[in-house]
Amino acid sequence: MPPASTRRASRSTSGPLVGLVLGGLLLAGCAAESGSTSPDDVVGQGYQSGDGSLRTWAVDDRGEPVRLVGEDFEGNPVDTGAGGSVVVLNTWYAACPPCRAEAPDLLEVATGRADDGVRFVGINGTDDAGAALAFEREHDVTWPSIADTDGSVMATLQGVVPVQAVPTTVVLDLEGRVAARVLGQVDASTLDGLVADVLAESDG
Repeated sequence: MPPASTRRASRSTSGPLVGLVLGGLLLAGCAAESGSTSPDDVVGQGYQSGDGSLRTWAVDDRGEPVRLVGEDFEGNPVDTGAGGSVVVLNTWYAACPPCRAEAPDLLEVATGRADDGVRFVGINGTDDAGAALAFEREHDVTWPSIADTDGSVMATLQGVVPVQAVPTTVVLDLEGRVAARVLGQVDASTLDGLVADVLAESDG
């Protein structure tokens, strides 16, 4: 599924590519594929940092729809659906510093785009219910997160779009196909712009 365009969420125009997540989301350290490190690559913190790189796919270049199904940390069913609404997926866990830093930005977009029918769904394969729910209360999270304890949901997503960092944010179009991906921390203006672009496709 080749990219139609590649942009960056930050002002810089280059940066190291991050390595593939292997054996789940917990890693002993963080290193770029080149073997170099950056200030965001903190050894022993249990997360793999991304560089904020953004990739989008043109409508004609998108692959098969993604549908993720599971339960949240209170045992309620979560289903991203078979299309019909824009869905924002976000991988995270409570002790991940960039996940905590981006939480207010995610909330801003989720709140601002609620009337447009945009849905947010988190994916967390690391935390127990206590840690996850405490994070959600602390950050006023209004959307469900799938408790992906067996890694099956993440494997499904990885089969469609590489998820090379925690956090990663993925935007699904109205047909459930991957339209955009941000590796690492995302800011509100970038995410809102991606959502707006996908919403505008229905008017084209």
